Amino acid sequence: MNNLRPVGILGTGKYVPEKILTNSDLEKMVDTNDEWIVSRTGIKERHIAAPDQATSDLAYEAAIKALESAGMTADQLDLIIIATVTPDMMFPSTACILQEKLGALQAAAFDLSAACSGFVYGLATATNFIKTGMYNNALVIGADCLSRITDYTDRNTCVLFGDGAGAVVIGEVPEGRGFLSFDLGAEGSGGHLLKLEAGGSRNPASADTVADKKHFIYMSGREVFKFAVRVMGSATEAVLTKAGKTKEDVDLFVPHQANIRIIQSAMNRLELPPEKCMINVDKYANTSAASIPLALVEAAEQGRMKEGDTILMVGFGGGLTWGASVLVW
Repeated sequence: MNNLRPVGILGTGKYVPEKILTNSDLEKMVDTNDEWIVSRTGIKERHIAAPDQATSDLAYEAAIKALESAGMTADQLDLIIIATVTPDMMFPSTACILQEKLGALQAAAFDLSAACSGFVYGLATATNFIKTGMYNNALVIGADCLSRITDYTDRNTCVLFGDGAGAVVIGEVPEGRGFLSFDLGAEGSGGHLLKLEAGGSRNPASADTVADKKHFIYMSGREVFKFAVRVMGSATEAVLTKAGKTKEDVDLFVPHQANIRIIQSAMNRLELPPEKCMINVDKYANTSAASIPLALVEAAEQGRMKEGDTILMVGFGGGLTWGASVLVW
């Protein structure tokens, strides 16, 4: 890959819906309380899509900002990838719906499903298209409306999830900048631990699947937690080694925002001080594929990254999957 052209981020954008669901709101809905949620997850509130908003709408708002940030117009895009587990519909892809809405008539478009790791999977995919010269640029978006598949009578899961979208435009950057390495992986044997069981060809939608709540997120929290802590460490070590970097080189750590305890475990393993870690799980909760880009874009907005900084992104999710990347800003 080193002999190919360097690829990095040219522009960023994010969007979260206006409606905020706080922990005190949830106290009125299920048997839970603010102290319990905050102490175990770090989450204080989450944003919820309006009834007339779908994933493509969230992605559109983030995409417009990313294009503006990159100084580009939609008709200049070569490729659109949307990482999501909550597409507008089974098909056409949400990326195709967005392509039409943006007017990105030259762009190829497809969705990618890797749950909370999806954004990093999307970055790796698009980066290699550009490195090889097949395309010059790409719009990569992580977007999810998890409120649509959350059971708000299940106190174990309903406190965890929110809606949002984060977008980046990527393309050729100066030598020495951009993505240095990726580490992607999967552990399909753990797929049953985090899933949405019905609605596909295995269990098509029916009165029974609806009655049995098979169209909501199912998660074995304890097992997923153990997987996350383990893989956040191993993926981090692998991706830093591939990049020829050490943990001392990391200027900013941008982890998947699922749970404050998992993030702190990774910080301890990396021996990173709080100022080198981007945390916004308190404001947005777990937004799946939108999680890492929301944190990355917010870090950029806050001026927490300067040119030449080494950025480490790590995510994990349903599949089970993981994805990590090292980027020179």
